[in-house]
Amino acid sequence: MDLVLNRADYVQVGVTSQKTMKLLPATRHRATQKVVVGDHDGVVMCFGMKKGEAVAVFKTLPGLKIERLELGGVLNTPQEKIFVAAGSEIRGFTKRGKQFLSFETNLTESIKAMHISGSDLFLSASYIYNHYCDCKDQHYYLSGDKINDVICLPVDRVPRVTPVLACQDRVLRVLQGSDVMYEIEIPGPPTVLELYNGNGGNSGEDILFGTSDGKLGLIQITASKPVHKWEIRNEKKRGGILCIDSFDILGDGVKDLLVGRDDGMVEVYSFDNANEPILRFDQMFSESVTSIQGGCVGKDGYDEIVVSTYSGWVTGLTTEPIQKESGPGEEVKINQEMQNKISSLRSELEHLQCKVLQERENYQKSSQSSKAKSVVPSFSINDKFTLNKDDASYSLVLEVQTAIDNVLIQSDVPIDLLDVDKNSAVVSFSSCDSESNDNFLLATYRCQANTTRLELKIRSIEGQYGTLQAYVTPRIQPKTCQVRQYQIKPLSLHQRTHFIDHGRPMNTLTLTGQFSFAEVHSWVVFCLPEVPEKPPAGECVTFYFQNTFLDTQLESFYRKGEGVFKSDNISTISILKDVLSKEATKRKINLNISYEINEVSVKHTLKLIHPKLEYQLLLAKKVQLIEALKELQVHEGNTNFLIPEYRSILEEADYLLEEYKKQPAHLERLYGMITDLFIDKFKFKGTNVKTKVPLLLEILDSYDQNALIAFFDAA
Repeated sequence: MDLVLNRADYVQVGVTSQKTMKLLPATRHRATQKVVVGDHDGVVMCFGMKKGEAVAVFKTLPGLKIERLELGGVLNTPQEKIFVAAGSEIRGFTKRGKQFLSFETNLTESIKAMHISGSDLFLSASYIYNHYCDCKDQHYYLSGDKINDVICLPVDRVPRVTPVLACQDRVLRVLQGSDVMYEIEIPGPPTVLELYNGNGGNSGEDILFGTSDGKLGLIQITASKPVHKWEIRNEKKRGGILCIDSFDILGDGVKDLLVGRDDGMVEVYSFDNANEPILRFDQMFSESVTSIQGGCVGKDGYDEIVVSTYSGWVTGLTTEPIQKESGPGEEVKINQEMQNKISSLRSELEHLQCKVLQERENYQKSSQSSKAKSVVPSFSINDKFTLNKDDASYSLVLEVQTAIDNVLIQSDVPIDLLDVDKNSAVVSFSSCDSESNDNFLLATYRCQANTTRLELKIRSIEGQYGTLQAYVTPRIQPKTCQVRQYQIKPLSLHQRTHFIDHGRPMNTLTLTGQFSFAEVHSWVVFCLPEVPEKPPAGECVTFYFQNTFLDTQLESFYRKGEGVFKSDNISTISILKDVLSKEATKRKINLNISYEINEVSVKHTLKLIHPKLEYQLLLAKKVQLIEALKELQVHEGNTNFLIPEYRSILEEADYLLEEYKKQPAHLERLYGMITDLFIDKFKFKGTNVKTKVPLLLEILDSYDQNALIAFFDAA
């Protein structure tokens, strides 16, 4: 069965956060439902549809930015009480808009996530989790990394209160009271948790998770250990998941999975006989989808998917047909309701155009006055700067509540800008003088009309660190610009992991000195991505990392007065030694630095680089041959005379060129890493081998793995 859904825009509110829109329960089966939504202006709005128009049921006064909106009520009754989290306060409203609760929590930070189950309230700020029952404090937990979402298994179906925290370090923490019962590692940083089927599935223990790198999975949270049911890898490289819901949109009696992503993609998954999800429908919006719900809003009897987007649009994807099908030779007849709606929209559009012209004239007049005052208009930017494991690149996503005019990218470190298929902006590069003003990159992206979201891909070089700046200018008057800054860290291509191979040959760097636990933690935060800003609880900590480009590993252990760093890549140790000693010198802290170099690790690292280098050299050779082979093909009229290897190059020409284009400077990057490894190996021995680098590059040009290893040993 093909799913056909038609888009219908209902209202636009202010900018919205994740999970801030819900549908109130229906009074009867497939009857229209009211929609309640909260925005960054602090306004809670509830509306319903009458004769194709959105009619407000209630609207609150502006206040603090609303971070979360949930429905609650007495267990096993319709969940129609509305709860919103703003700042450190929880407010409750009836479905008519009467406020019945104002609960000021004892949290020192703003509430970021909320879950309600009967009289139980589960809240989390950035690092703190709290459980309240009837507004009385019950349990508390301090997380080692940021908490992105919180949920609890249904207390009416599972005999124990089991909250689950989605933490930034790729871990779901299952709690019992104030303690962690067990941890579940998942394949990406979790951004959203939902009960499977809305009630935890058959067992009441099934939880769906979505990650910031676009993966989706189902886990059963038992009393002793987790059971991984299924997982969908993000093969199509779509955006991160912000919201999930379960609803039978296909009408086959089985609830489907509705998914909203931060690149604007809405997906519907149904389930096969083996209970595995299958993608049945997808549709792209122009901005991130912050909330998603299945229900009936526009018209009785027509199911739909209701979404809210970042800029505040509440939109339905409805099963109601837009127009009646006509037979051959028949005219399409538009019903009276649709005609009235079209004429109403036309008159509203004309009124708005007149108003805009009038206000523009007023502004021009006032700007020429001697007492003219111009106010800089404020606008919201939703940005995300994340490392992609698959291609060792950073993804920078900039989303603005209004259309973007242009974005200027400036960097004081050498970086490569990679092509992004979804990106329709025109890029132009300006020449830079890196020696005099530390400008390594100046690029301007000019956006097409009505573009509100821009995605860029960046690849950095480890050991070279600094700041990347994005100057965002929207299409609003008077012209204004906001600057966003992103740190390129010394070990920027390393990603947190929870397990490493301890059998690898490791090099060790040891630091001792008069420094505190907080100081050494701040140095690690400066050097490595995905480390929590706050020092973890306890006297010491161990973090594991993996290099996304080379697959080398790093183990960091530190406490007050001591730091031990182990890696199978000498260059990683060399970068850490240089950066940490520089940071300690800035703070006037005397460091004792010692290191142990394992000669076997060099050969090991070269073997890790080998398949990547071999692939890139072969790709470069094939790409060089394409032009000449095409000329031969044109000249001879066929390719029968070519050997099979050359024929396959011609057949795969488009794919090879696309692959080569995707990875600019990839070969140079690998050459650079091998050169750094060569220099670093002998730097620790106190020998300067920079004069031998040209000879090393000659060996790389006529690459042979054994010859390269022999050169490293002989030098």
